[in-house]
Amino acid sequence: MRSPLTIALLLTTCIGAYAADLPDPLEDRDFLWNGAPSPELSELGRSLFFDPILSGNRNIACATCHDPALGTGDGVSLSIGEGGSGFGPERVTQDGVIGRVPRNAQPLYNIGARAYTSMFHDGRLELDHMGGFPSRLRSPAKEQLPEGLDNALTAQAMFPVLSAIEMAGQPGENPIADAVAERNLRQAWRILADRLAANPGYAQQFVTVFNDIETADDIRFDHAATAIAAFETVAFRSDWSRFDARLAGWPMTTTEEAGLKLFYGKAECSSCHSGPLLTDHEFHAIAVPQIGPGKDQGSDGSYAVHSGYPHRVEDQGRFNVTGEEADLFAFRTPSLRNVALTGPWGHNGAFASLEDMVRHHLDAVASLASYIPAELPALDTVIQPVRSRAGVSYQALSPMKRGTYDLRDIWVHSSERLRNEIARANTLAPMDLSEEEVSRILAFLETLTDPTAIDRSYLVPTAVPSGLPPQPGRDDACLRDSHSLAGAKALPGEAEDLPEPRCVGRGDNTQH
Repeated sequence: MRSPLTIALLLTTCIGAYAADLPDPLEDRDFLWNGAPSPELSELGRSLFFDPILSGNRNIACATCHDPALGTGDGVSLSIGEGGSGFGPERVTQDGVIGRVPRNAQPLYNIGARAYTSMFHDGRLELDHMGGFPSRLRSPAKEQLPEGLDNALTAQAMFPVLSAIEMAGQPGENPIADAVAERNLRQAWRILADRLAANPGYAQQFVTVFNDIETADDIRFDHAATAIAAFETVAFRSDWSRFDARLAGWPMTTTEEAGLKLFYGKAECSSCHSGPLLTDHEFHAIAVPQIGPGKDQGSDGSYAVHSGYPHRVEDQGRFNVTGEEADLFAFRTPSLRNVALTGPWGHNGAFASLEDMVRHHLDAVASLASYIPAELPALDTVIQPVRSRAGVSYQALSPMKRGTYDLRDIWVHSSERLRNEIARANTLAPMDLSEEEVSRILAFLETLTDPTAIDRSYLVPTAVPSGLPPQPGRDDACLRDSHSLAGAKALPGEAEDLPEPRCVGRGDNTQH
């Protein structure tokens, strides 16, 4: 039996082995509002996050694709957004959709950290270091983005409501979608703000929370975005993993410790997955296979010629933001916090297992060549606009047209020329690791899971001020709502105080 002194010496030796490489633990000061926005602001953001009132057709919420019970995603490679019904992998088309969301729903864990100065997989919203925009932020909204946004996270919350395929809906369906189609983004935000102001419950909350709001008429959408950012900062903070315990001086198992050594050593994972958030916040081309409809980028017109649809299927990633050749097919380094919970993996959810994602890094080009496209959620009904003198209406694609339409999901990967372009852009050198070493790295990645993050469905309120059913759906027989947002801050040692997790079966969630 080892003496306490021997154990202490072994622990000191183990912890000191990689001290120069390991980051400092996360602290309150690393987060917006120093990790503690006012409870009133956070609670307002909580309501807005789960309330379909922010969507053009009042039928989808932020949380529909960012479910706190599904790793803050929705468990699928590419989401079904506006026009869908149900939640998570069970979500289906309802009255018809224009298409699927072209990129994977990004995890929200620790998204309130100050280190996030750009947003989205391609960083198209970022701090404006050149000073070209009054808002001090570069974004797709350009000069229409309001001034005074305090951070990139608040600015990010301004954008999903503008996406026709995510939350806004299609032209002709509602005034918000019409404003977006006309590129009058300020008008779209104004309509949403007026919608909130017209709701007595929300109006009173905004007046109470914001010093510059005296009456409901003073409400702007950037106030709502601020509240959502405050909620996300508190609700999705996640720094109680065994990795965090390791940073504080507690040892891991022998296998996990070996995986940590590989991660920070031979495998060179930390060259990109660095810092306490395990990301360098940079953009890298690593030949992730492309599936889905793409972002209508690139010069390849082969799909349009074949199908008759004027659509380009490439997603050129960061290149479409910077125009720099080195950024072609580059995407943001994802944080690895709770990585075991956040699949499918890749900017488009190309990999169904974490192990497959890890193995892709060993030889990205070979992995790209041998990749078999993941199965995407079925789109039962796809609609297309029909324009006439009376306006715009929508009709379902005929069976004959559906076949060529669906080819866009696999067109890039099926094209040898396009696959070769992705391969040429790859910057990830092959890595020779044994099966045992891969297993050790996977064991280490499991230590990045915060047990309090596995299911935070207690965040879903039973009701929101709009009177619409909160999304995602919930089963009241399984889930208590006696816990406010403060419950999300319980420490791991207080796990017995956390609410019951949501039941796996959610009952009838088709409640639009």
